[in-house]
Amino acid sequence: MSSLLNNISEKFILTSICLSMLLFSLSCEQGRKERVELPFPPSDNPWVEIRAERLERLLPLAMQRAGIDVWLVICRENDNDPLAAHIGCENAGGTAAFMFFLDGDKVTSLVYSPEGEAKSLSDVGVHDKVISFKRGGNVFELVADKLIETNPKKIAINSSKMNIADGLSYTLRMQLEEAIGTGMSKRLVSSQDLVTEWLSVKTPAEIEIMRRAAALTAQLEIEAYEMVVPGKTRDSDIAKYLKKRMRELGVEDAWAPEQNPNVNSGVDRGHSHATDKIIQAGDFIQTDFGIKVYGTWVTDIQRFAYVLEPGMTEPPAEAIEKWEIARRGSRIALQAMKPGVTGYSVDLAQRNWMRENSSLPLIWSTGHPVGYWAHDAGPRLGGAASDEPPSGDALRLLYPGQTFAFDGFFSWKLGGETDDSKTISVEEMAVITETGAEYLIPPQEDLILIKH
Repeated sequence: MSSLLNNISEKFILTSICLSMLLFSLSCEQGRKERVELPFPPSDNPWVEIRAERLERLLPLAMQRAGIDVWLVICRENDNDPLAAHIGCENAGGTAAFMFFLDGDKVTSLVYSPEGEAKSLSDVGVHDKVISFKRGGNVFELVADKLIETNPKKIAINSSKMNIADGLSYTLRMQLEEAIGTGMSKRLVSSQDLVTEWLSVKTPAEIEIMRRAAALTAQLEIEAYEMVVPGKTRDSDIAKYLKKRMRELGVEDAWAPEQNPNVNSGVDRGHSHATDKIIQAGDFIQTDFGIKVYGTWVTDIQRFAYVLEPGMTEPPAEAIEKWEIARRGSRIALQAMKPGVTGYSVDLAQRNWMRENSSLPLIWSTGHPVGYWAHDAGPRLGGAASDEPPSGDALRLLYPGQTFAFDGFFSWKLGGETDDSKTISVEEMAVITETGAEYLIPPQEDLILIKH
């Protein structure tokens, strides 16, 4: 009996193993069939190479335009500078100093790093020279000695009203000024102009990535509209669908996740989350959506749909007219975008068109830089919404390689007891070229129609 039980047990174990292997094989095969190919696989991330190119090719020009001799960035663990990844100090441990010296048409970089991290920084090969100092040593004394040696006229530090150029804390600045002395401290200036000039221009490789990402963004928006059932689908359903597709494709939110995408088939709500409003016939649906790819580059594109009444095959004439005014505004803005003009002049061209066509005035700028953030550094395509003289980033000049998200507007009152309005904002992305500007992807020409 014992032998028989042993034989049965062995056969049962072998059968179980074979069955498990078969199920595992079938599971793997099913997984292969269902696996979604990621359009931007992390293994293909070109950021390290692109960053090196930006430091070598674009930083010298940015420093020249901003009139800066030395750029000093202090990096540290747990409270790092917003630009850490852009200059290669994203893995900082102890406090380290990254210095960039303009020398004619070139920039040389020098890093003072605590021992330990210094080795890994050298291995990365981003910087010209990495000098290690004993952990616990005073990095600011080393910086002071180098500044005395080079005697620069203007030293840019990350202290600014613009958040991405405001990484130097008050305490760190006090340590720096104490080390370099009163005379050298008078040469400290904000890096805001330098950072704006540098980050606003993208390399050809970056622009190509953003083209691909923009195409995917628009494709997903159109795909989401295909699932709308008037009278049943809510704005939030479209948002949930897009979130699901983002997870499947391995891309991230271009801005605050709670507000991306902003789907709105009702009255104007500004930058906000999608609500549970049920989509009805006669609605204009606005989807403002952006994705981040490779953890670095973002998009910002809107697509508009119109919900037809039962039995209709096209929108009423007044709906088409509103759409055409907004669409034409986008084209007028694009025509105004060219190297050497200000962001204000682009906004003014759009505002003139809006006034000619009886649009309500809007507080929103025609456009903004986009790239590393949805609202990136660079010229603001704005300033003409009020009677005040243009100022700040609206007066910055456009340069080849800058990328923008911008709108064609038309806004009107909805009537009734409330003072609510509705705005069509045909938002596209464009890049400045040597002679003008071009859309990153084909723009939306017609309303997407949703049948009842």
